Amino acid sequence: MGSVQSVPGYALTPSAVKATLPTNYITNFDFMNQYLPDTYEKEFERYGNRSIASFLRLVGAEMPSNSDLIKWAEQGRLHTKYVSVTTNAVAGADTATWTVADAGVNCNFRVNQTVFLSANAGAASDKAVITAVNSSANTFAVAYYAGGGQTIAAAATSTAFVYGSEFTKGSTGMVGSLESEDLFFENKPIIIKDNYTVSGSDMAQIGWVEVTSENGASGYLWYIKSEHETRLRFEDYLEMSMVEGVQAEAGGGALAYLTVAASQVQPGAAGTEGLFDTVATRGNVYAGGNPTTLSDFDSIIQRLDKQGSIQENVIFLNRNFSFDIDDMLATQNSYGGGGTSYGLFNNDENMALNLGFKGFKRGYDFYKTDWKYLNDATLRGGIVGGAINGILVPAGSTTVYDQILGKNAKRPFLHVRYRASETEDRRYKTWITGSAGGAQTSSLDAMEVNFLSERALCTLGANNFFLFEN
Repeated sequence: MGSVQSVPGYALTPSAVKATLPTNYITNFDFMNQYLPDTYEKEFERYGNRSIASFLRLVGAEMPSNSDLIKWAEQGRLHTKYVSVTTNAVAGADTATWTVADAGVNCNFRVNQTVFLSANAGAASDKAVITAVNSSANTFAVAYYAGGGQTIAAAATSTAFVYGSEFTKGSTGMVGSLESEDLFFENKPIIIKDNYTVSGSDMAQIGWVEVTSENGASGYLWYIKSEHETRLRFEDYLEMSMVEGVQAEAGGGALAYLTVAASQVQPGAAGTEGLFDTVATRGNVYAGGNPTTLSDFDSIIQRLDKQGSIQENVIFLNRNFSFDIDDMLATQNSYGGGGTSYGLFNNDENMALNLGFKGFKRGYDFYKTDWKYLNDATLRGGIVGGAINGILVPAGSTTVYDQILGKNAKRPFLHVRYRASETEDRRYKTWITGSAGGAQTSSLDAMEVNFLSERALCTLGANNFFLFEN
């Protein structure tokens, strides 16, 4: 069986360096040679479009922020369910006292509510009416509806939730009420910078390679290319910082290096919470390889059922994960083993054979698209340690309380907040300093092109995202 040979391979050595290269300019002025070579003056784009920035533009939005700290509130659950309750009452008892052992919660059940109890192991279940509640002890007492009494065994860990209430004629109303509880999250923006500098002499130096910038300007001045690539690189950093960012932890060297307590609204704050870190912390993670069967996706679907149940979801993935999904869907065809009938049906010899799928529906709508960032050989492509194969992003928007607007607002699940006010917009700043290239701001015989942005990513409803780790 053949394989892709390692030599010749692909180059990872960057072409960008901190110095002007002699190879960028004409150095052979040997007029004694009477033969003139043919030269291809235009660059050949051997790596195609090298930029990876597009993910956040596809799934999110950008909006201004006026603070060093961004906070938002997300809705909590409407109903209460405890998954670790036990009782010492034996099977057959007409009444029982149950203890709630769920971590970090207090029993909010109320007298005369009806409750469903189910053993976490086995088939036993009971229905009962609550007769007493002791919130300080985290217990509630019940009286069973069934004539045979309790069917769940003593000390068996069980699950309980309220499904209604029942009162006698002429009785008083429900005692106690429940207050809504929101979940509060926050993030902080980071300042991202870059710079390109070229001396006035090099700006006047002619090159032998014709270059083109992103605004369409072309010519034989090499600094045009370098400034253009610095801009593209900075735009990629804007996206990657929002995806890969992490918050500096206490005891880490970055916290001390990046914190200037005297001038920060948030003393001791450094770093920002990026997409991967957010989903790994308070979202869902599928680890140990890609889901390659419908049963694997069924486990994902069952988790989504327990979260926000967003109908449409997009999976941004690397090439191997994309092929795994194609192969999984192909096996659902009765002729999948032959490999010639799925994808584009009724194939003939003059028609391209489509062996890929754009998505599928199984409970939810799943669409897939390759994410160049995860495939790029100079970035996450080929990474082993800490590898990520894809991320599932819910489509649409969610309602949150916006503290700046002072009201509920619709926001995309993913969006970028950048610092801005009436006098300063830090979404994407660029300015030129020096005395060359039209700038006359200092005596420096050079042109400095500066780039700056200050931004943070807000991941709303992270519980609806899925991270696929290797």
